[in-house]
Amino acid sequence: MVPFSSILGHEKCDRYLIFSGESALGDGFRAFFYFLGLAYCFIGLSAITARFFQSMENVVKHTRKVVEVDPVTKTETIRHEKVWNYTIADISLLAFGTSFPQISLATIDAVQNMGKLYAGGLGPGTLVGSAAFDLFPIHAICVVVPKAGELKKIADLGVWLVELFWSFWAYIWLYIILEVWTPNVVTLWEALLTVLQYGLLLIHAYAQDKRWPYISLPIARDERPEDWVPEETPYFQQEVYQQMNFSEIKHVSEETGDTVDIFSIHSENPTVPQTDDEAEILVKAKETTLEDTHLLTIWRQQFVDALRQLENPESKKLKNTYLLLAGTLWKLLLLPWRFLFSFVPPCQIAHGWISFICSLLFISGIAYIVTKITELISCVTGINAYVIAFTALASGTSWPDLVASKIAAERQQTADSAIANITCSNSVNIYVGIGVPWLIDTLYNFIAYREPLRIQSAGGLSFSLIVFFCTSVGCISVLVFRRIIFGAELGGPRLWAWITCAFFMLLWIIFVVLSSLKVSGFI
Repeated sequence: MVPFSSILGHEKCDRYLIFSGESALGDGFRAFFYFLGLAYCFIGLSAITARFFQSMENVVKHTRKVVEVDPVTKTETIRHEKVWNYTIADISLLAFGTSFPQISLATIDAVQNMGKLYAGGLGPGTLVGSAAFDLFPIHAICVVVPKAGELKKIADLGVWLVELFWSFWAYIWLYIILEVWTPNVVTLWEALLTVLQYGLLLIHAYAQDKRWPYISLPIARDERPEDWVPEETPYFQQEVYQQMNFSEIKHVSEETGDTVDIFSIHSENPTVPQTDDEAEILVKAKETTLEDTHLLTIWRQQFVDALRQLENPESKKLKNTYLLLAGTLWKLLLLPWRFLFSFVPPCQIAHGWISFICSLLFISGIAYIVTKITELISCVTGINAYVIAFTALASGTSWPDLVASKIAAERQQTADSAIANITCSNSVNIYVGIGVPWLIDTLYNFIAYREPLRIQSAGGLSFSLIVFFCTSVGCISVLVFRRIIFGAELGGPRLWAWITCAFFMLLWIIFVVLSSLKVSGFI
């Protein structure tokens, strides 16, 4: 039989992932094995994103006590105000957190590449591909998420336009660096300016949110909900309610694993008490405070729920054998990940910050494994690393973006966070995801060799940027058209929502095909 490597026209790969004996296996089997491993890592990313989003909700909901004294009556008035500005939370916590797999991947690639005059290919390729996945498939999903006829629009168009400007400018700036100022070369000052522009984005967006004179757009803001997300019953309060023999109540936290839908971490139809006794018990559960429930008990319950997910009574109600089997298989796949992520401290500690940071560390660890597997796939199959980077790798590492935007589109009353996560993630991908790795490599090269960083496949990357820019104009135009016709960007008539979804997916396919053909040398 002709070896797999001979068919693809490349030398046999001697590298391995777990043990050296892998290199003795057939390349076809190894490629299949590595693709399965990559898919399983993406499942892990989707699982940890649920914990990340929950901890982020706790961070954003944090309030501080403000005492105001009336100058005339000397009467003290106590009020509680939000610590986080929602616009800054969307750009920093949400966009930065969901883009952390790509940022980790690019940074790891840069660190491994230190000492070389040429930049690695996985980081930039993944980030540009991730930008396309964010803009097209995630918009496509968010458009059809609202229920039939339900409309969700951007409440603050001014902030969105600012975020959109910096998102487009990020890719124009990247093209200027690679093709205009210093073709195929990145200097230390260009990398530093790239990173600093993330700070300018934060300042400009905050200025627009606060309507600072001279630098903000004179666009009125529609009424926004007071809470970043609707209020939910905290996990530990639900435990109290369940312990009172009301086991049919649905949990809304991601630890229980009572649904096969990998996107959802919140129940859309929580059980409502039907009798006065049930209502009274629920009131008692809501009155339970964090001080009444030991944090170690909550932490222990995370492990218990991870191991008990196969005993979920909801699954037993499924009469279709195939659905039951599929649900059980999916839970078996999730079981190791859920048990591992149970080590993340409860989000009730330190307003969710410890859980938030630990979630990012887990995401970074999975990203490192993904990097190794992707390198092996490229080595075994001979497929160009850039093609893998902006297709399979970009789609997988963008999974947290997809999960977060879908949750925001489901739970929030407006489309601000769902769409802001997409546009801001694209900005973060360039200013931080490419800027920081390039800053690391250019600084090292400047100190060690007095040489800039060279980009080996700048032509293919620049072509991808041009294709992305052209297709993104079509995507944004459709969103504007929907705002004019239907009065909202997301939802609306079901038929038109699905047509929009199909059009966005078509734009993504165009980007992937053209970019792959260019990098592979066919065009």
